[in-house]
Amino acid sequence: MAVEWQDDPRSIRSIGVFGDADIDWDSWPVTVPAVREFLRVASAGSPFGGWEFGPGVTFLVGENGSGKSTLIEGIAEAAGLPAEGGTMNGGARTRRSESPLGEWLRVERGLRAAKGEFFLRAETMHGYYTWLEEILEEQPSHPDARLHRLSHGESFNTLLDSKLDHERFLTGLALLDEPEAGLSFGSALRWLSGLDRMRLRGAQVICATHSPILCSLPGATILELGDWGIRETTWEDLELVHHHRSYLQAPERYLRHLLDDEPEA
Repeated sequence: MAVEWQDDPRSIRSIGVFGDADIDWDSWPVTVPAVREFLRVASAGSPFGGWEFGPGVTFLVGENGSGKSTLIEGIAEAAGLPAEGGTMNGGARTRRSESPLGEWLRVERGLRAAKGEFFLRAETMHGYYTWLEEILEEQPSHPDARLHRLSHGESFNTLLDSKLDHERFLTGLALLDEPEAGLSFGSALRWLSGLDRMRLRGAQVICATHSPILCSLPGATILELGDWGIRETTWEDLELVHHHRSYLQAPERYLRHLLDDEPEA
């Protein structure tokens, strides 16, 4: 990018690989095409070269197993965020389930990067809620101590309001792993609006998603992951959008191949 490093506002300017990283190129997660391409690019170039994420919002989109969550988890760990979700101030730690990717990666930050960072990992946020509840034991009415009492979607909307779409809390980096997991259609639109406000405040967002709603955000960068590795694309050209659109237009075309015939009387 054209921005000089002294004036770069991005929380993550580029991601490289440590020179002594013990990478087994024949084992998981490197055997996942997208992860392999990411590491190949991150390993190339000068000591401060590597994979660059632009400012604003970047979406990682792809099928289950394409490497979206593996990349997000690795980047979060390399950036110093709790691997199971949370802020630089801490988060839960239960059982390690992350790949070694985060141990190999080196994050170069923009010198003028804004403060405030958060990692939302949908599958492990229960542990983060418990961690908050325990440290706020003397403040049971605090909003952060009440997340367990909310539905899945309500708790994610609360995180959006209190941790992400919050001008005093987060103006730096948001790493989001499938935040749509608990969201209704209306809540997904609410998150879409929130992501846009975060972008306008200067936050850098990297989001792994299956949601055609979230990744329709105008101006966002979309990276599609698959057998080809990683390719930049547009919302209209996403396989995800094509399949959703085709299904909603004529679900019977899909259902006749998926559902058993009704048993004879």
